[in-house]
Amino acid sequence: MRVLLVDLDPQGNASTGLGVPADARDHTTYDLLVESADLSDVIRQTDIDDLCIIPATVDLSSADIELMSNEKRSFLLHDALRQPAMDEYEWDYILIDCPPSLNLLTVNAMVAAHSVLIPLQSEFFALEGLSQLMLTLREVRQAANPKLRIEGIVLTMYDRRNNLSQQVEQDARDNLGDLVFRTKIPRNVRVSEAPSYAMPVLNYDSGSLGAKAYRQLASEIIENNQEVAAE
Repeated sequence: MRVLLVDLDPQGNASTGLGVPADARDHTTYDLLVESADLSDVIRQTDIDDLCIIPATVDLSSADIELMSNEKRSFLLHDALRQPAMDEYEWDYILIDCPPSLNLLTVNAMVAAHSVLIPLQSEFFALEGLSQLMLTLREVRQAANPKLRIEGIVLTMYDRRNNLSQQVEQDARDNLGDLVFRTKIPRNVRVSEAPSYAMPVLNYDSGSLGAKAYRQLASEIIENNQEVAAE
């Protein structure tokens, strides 16, 4: 698959985790949204074949304020990712990494996306945050992107020895049914270590439980999208 990762988080964790140091991010998602930069300037190849990234820096944290006066402020990412120049790249997937808050950047991502993949930590308070996210999704559907769907909810930091993890899973499946992926991402030290080496866990330790789980999740997403395309 040819994949573009759009880092829309001012923390830039996705950029760091793919080996793009902060001092090398000359052109970023901030430039794409605020300065209308050319795609050729902001898209950069990673060390992984067929995986490109538009990196992010802390500059994005001020984008909310700067974009408020723009009449199309919620559609900037949508328009940037649908300009004719995108066709030559022939992406199979565009993944947008959102900030961990419901702000204008997150709304831009939802307006631009076909679907939303929701990671759910296997902890009690995560379920409360999920209900607020669902309300935001409904508002975006009504106002700007009626075709937006939920790709799925993936349980992360899952510990099968922990009763709380099992309870969160049970509650999620009881309330959300088939929206919850079969795959669960376990608590795994190799997943936690990988970013400190600026590597995805699939490269850092391909045989770890975390890497195997993420490969399984990717297969499940691809399978689901083939079913959607066939409908």
